Amino acid sequence: MMRNMAAMMKKMQEMQGRLAAMQGDLADKEFTAIVSSGAVCATVTGDGKLAKLKLDPDLLDPADTEMLENMICLATNNALQKATEEKAKMVKDITGGLPLPLDLNLSF
Repeated sequence: MMRNMAAMMKKMQEMQGRLAAMQGDLADKEFTAIVSSGAVCATVTGDGKLAKLKLDPDLLDPADTEMLENMICLATNNALQKATEEKAKMVKDITGGLPLPLDLNLSF
């Protein structure tokens, strides 16, 4: 029984190491979302930071700032959702679907 516990602990430590490496890899990735036929393009990093924001002035109405604000929010949130989905896939690949210990900080 002690051998099984030691093996399990070793496996958990390996998994934590792989998860830490995954966070670094994910932070280097970028996720982009485009809304309104290219009017707004938002790119976020895998660790949840807005990296780029592009606005196509030919497709925007400068008098409608509310619409522009909504499009920026939508594009950013869509890009963040892509990053979250990639993170969940990577974590699942590492853990095999096992629930993570609560002390692992894998949030953005």
